[in-house]
Parts: sequence; C-alpha cells; structure tokens
Amino acid sequence: MTPGAAGLPRKYDVIIVGGGPAGIFAALELARFSGLKILLLEKGSDLPDRKCPARTTGSCVHCPVCHITTGWGGAGAFSDGKLTLSAEVGGWLGDYVGPSALAGLISEVDELYRRFGAPDRVYGEDGDRFDRWSDLAARQGLRLIYSPVRHLGTERAAEVLTAMRAELESRVDILTGTAVTQLLVEQRPRKKPVVPSEGERGPGLLMAKPYSAQERPARLVAAPGRLGRIAGVVTAAGETYESSAVILAPGREGAAWLTEQAEVLGVEVVSNAVDIGVRVEVPAVVTDPITDELYEPKLLYTSRHFEDQVRTFCMNPRGVVSTECWGDAVTVNGHSYAEPTRKTANTNFALLVSTRFTEPFKEPIAYGKSVARLANMLGRDILVQRLGDLRAGHRTTPERLRRSVVEPTLQSATPGDLSFALPYRHLRDLIDMLDALDSLLPGVGGRDTLLYGVEVKFYSSRLTLTADLETPVAGLFAVGDGAGVTRGLVQASASGLVAARAVARRITSSLR
Repeated sequence: MTPGAAGLPRKYDVIIVGGGPAGIFAALELARFSGLKILLLEKGSDLPDRKCPARTTGSCVHCPVCHITTGWGGAGAFSDGKLTLSAEVGGWLGDYVGPSALAGLISEVDELYRRFGAPDRVYGEDGDRFDRWSDLAARQGLRLIYSPVRHLGTERAAEVLTAMRAELESRVDILTGTAVTQLLVEQRPRKKPVVPSEGERGPGLLMAKPYSAQERPARLVAAPGRLGRIAGVVTAAGETYESSAVILAPGREGAAWLTEQAEVLGVEVVSNAVDIGVRVEVPAVVTDPITDELYEPKLLYTSRHFEDQVRTFCMNPRGVVSTECWGDAVTVNGHSYAEPTRKTANTNFALLVSTRFTEPFKEPIAYGKSVARLANMLGRDILVQRLGDLRAGHRTTPERLRRSVVEPTLQSATPGDLSFALPYRHLRDLIDMLDALDSLLPGVGGRDTLLYGVEVKFYSSRLTLTADLETPVAGLFAVGDGAGVTRGLVQASASGLVAARAVARRITSSLR
C-alpha cells in the first residue's frame, strides 16, 4: 500500500473524514481518551487560509474548492453561528437516538460551545413572550416553533472554531487540503462477489464497483458487518490510511460524494426533501418587534394553493445577504454579526418550500442545483427582485431597484425576474407565505421588499444507520448534514458525539 503523508503513521485507531461541526465534535470526544491514534482529514483549507473573494465583492469566482462551504469548521465557519437549542428543529437525530437522549446531547453540545467561547445569552427562552407571539402567529395560519437560540455571530463563530482547533492540535493528527476519494472495505462474502476495480489495494481490500440492478440487495436494516468491514481510506493524492473505525462527516458539500460511496458499497439510502426558495430582505424595523424578543423565529405555514410546507429559516436581524457555491451552482445565504458596529439597517431571512419527491425520481440534490443554475444563467450568479415587481409580472430593473426604500446588502445581485427561474408552484407558495407574514409583521409584504434567488438547502440522502449511526459496513459511521441525519450546527455536533462514543466503547472494551 502507498504510505500516508510524510511524518504521519499509516494506521490509526479511528479516522474522521470532514472537519465541520460533526467531525470536530467527534474528534473532541475521542481526544478525551488517552493513547488513541486519531486522524482527521479535511478537504478544504485550515480556517486562517479560508479566504473567499465573494465575502468582500459579493461575486463568486468559482474556486476549485469553495472556501465558504469547505474547510476547517465546515459551512458553519462563516455563518452567523446560531445554536438552536431545540429538538424540534435541526434534523432527524432523534429518530435514531430517541427524544430523551437527543435533549441530553443538545445540552452537552451547548455546554461545549460555551466552553470554547460561545456567549452566555440565549434568546427566545421567555415562555410568556413565546406564547404571545405563538397566539398572534396562529391567527394568520402560522405555527411558531419554540426554539431558543444562542447567537455566536459570524466573527465569534470563527473564534470558537479556532479554539477547538487549538484544543485538538496535540491529540489529533489533522490534515487539511486533503480530500478522501475512496473507502477501503474488506471483501465481503457474497454469492456473486463484487468485482474489484483496477486499484485493488492489498489482501482482501478493494474499492468495489457499484452493484448492477440485478445484484442490488433488498431493503437493508442497518446490521453492521452485513456488507463487510471498513479497513481505511484513500486520498486524492493516492495516500492510504488504515483503520477499523471510520467516521464520515463530509457536510452538505460532500453529500453527493457520500451518496456515491453508499451506492458503491451497497448501503441503501432514502432521499430527503429539498428546500428551495428565496432570501427575503426588509427594513429591520419591520421585524424588530419579533426579533428583539425571539431573535430567530421559526415559523411554519401550509400554503393556501398547494398545501406545501413553507418555513422561515436563518433570520439575520440587521445582517447582510451573502452567497455560497455548491460546485457549479451559486446560491444565496445570509448572516449577521455580533458587533454593533457591523450591523446594517436591514433584516434578511430565508423562505423555503420543502419538497419530498416520490418514486421514481431520486435526485433531489440535482433538481435543486438545476434550479440554482437557471437563476445563475439569468443573472450574474444571484437575482434580486422587488416583491411589487414580482406581483405585477415584470422584472426589476436597476432604475426600479434604486427607487426601493430597501437598499440591497448584496450589491452584486442582478436585478431581474425570479419567475423565470423558480417553478410556479414554489412562487405561489412563497407569495402565500409572504401574505401571512405581512399580516403578522406589517411591511414584510411591501412593494420594496427584496427577494434574492435562489436559496437551496441540500439535505443529502439518509443512509441506513443504527442508533450509533453505524452503516451496514462494520466500523463505518456516517454523521452530520452530509449523511442526511442533521441540518444544523447543534444536531450535527451531537451526531459526532454519538458516533465517537460508539467507537470509543468498542476500542476500550477490546483492550480489557
């Protein structure tokens, strides 16, 4: 086998693939056990080297590896760092560990973030204020979810992640700029053995080619060992690292890669929903009444025309609209800062329509990217349109945008017409939701409200997993947003703890 990078061992007790919240928290947990040899591999750059031109210019230059979505800290490194302390939002980890265990994990994760510098203040804990807003929302057909939030702020999120990196420095071998391309699995007994690819690596190890339609097994229950045992990983540079325990935490950017690996190994997947919508920007005074008390209200709505679920997401009081790149597709996002001097006069938030496709379609990520690419084609990456222009059926021009009372914080967005990019069903759902929000917060549905498009949240296919988040390949775990288990910082971090503890139990029990 080709050895690992110079100065590093070839064999480890555990390998973690991905340096986002799930991977970092797995490493923090494993580092508590002395003597363990731990390797963390991250495709992107270390945090100080993550420099995105779009953060200053607003225009994506399509770097080979996106510094916004990839690198130490994952996609959350440049987010505004909202820690949502509710089991009702942020993913599906409770489906695996149970509601009680999830509540305990959220508390542990919150305490760890505080240990590394997260602020003490939590927004939205006041039950009386929540009840009052919940009643007001219900009158407009909206459901408000109780979700206290600890807000780091974009600049403080980086500080917390830097502190975590320093904690791990002496206990974990960390390689950034190192993509894992293949998984090594011990050959599994089958009536029809999987034919190894050209790159067979050592006795009993192979990179299997995908099953044919005839060979593909029936629906799997996650029984570790059913599909063999993990033996290690291979990087893009051809370096091999061996381990009988591998935790995959590739994040949303690595979701497609993880799905491909699942196909190769025969691990069954179930498609999650894809969320498609817009980023809404309004004067902060419109949303101050609710954000001053709850900071980030989580509102759900069933659209009048199609009865689809529409939700608010990532509300940024006095924040800025930003971009992020997912391969060949540029989408819109937003964040806010903790420092008062960096606040703006606007608030932005996402409105997302959740769509779960049924058979035979199984490509929700590809669908979402195709919608984003269409918007990119019509503008220079991101389109912006006044709500009044959308309702009137004409595009927003630079002249109309200059007349708007809302000054766009994403100056590089192209004035245009979102109706050419978004399907009618999504547009209708979004307008229904805006009407309901305008009744709750007058001004949200105003003529000069800005809509940026498109915003897409990719939730990768959910792999077949045990309660420990182990796949049917023994010793191979999958965690975080990339595994379709979570969709947020807190639950992603918690999933890393779950897998790490399962690995630690096995290693320590084998030493007794």
